[in-house]
Amino acid sequence: MHSINTVQRELFYWMAILFTFALGTAMGDLLAEALKLGYAQAALIFGAAIVIIAGCYYYFGLNGVLAFWLAYILTRPLGASIGDLLSQPTKNGGFGFGTTGTSMLFLCIIVSLIIYLSLKHKRSVSLSHR
Repeated sequence: MHSINTVQRELFYWMAILFTFALGTAMGDLLAEALKLGYAQAALIFGAAIVIIAGCYYYFGLNGVLAFWLAYILTRPLGASIGDLLSQPTKNGGFGFGTTGTSMLFLCIIVSLIIYLSLKHKRSVSLSHR
């Protein structure tokens, strides 16, 4: 889907967001807590699945739209598992940063990436105008 310019595409987009957020978080919790795999193992499973999808796209010609949506769906449980790993107490298998600590860590990473990419973009633009 290259653009969202119809009601049908808009509905599809928001339904995909709704289902991936709700079901993705539930799937992450299912693997980590109900199946007792732990947060790190759950994150590794979802991360590995995304790598496999990327490999199928690049090496075996998996349809790009299908690859995108499969990987997109898995990003939610991956993020939830990583968030739980960082925020949950150590007695529950987490790192014990708490929700505030985890949020601050992610904020610092995001801000750092934005600054880095902005500076990198400015440098490439200035080099291309020489």
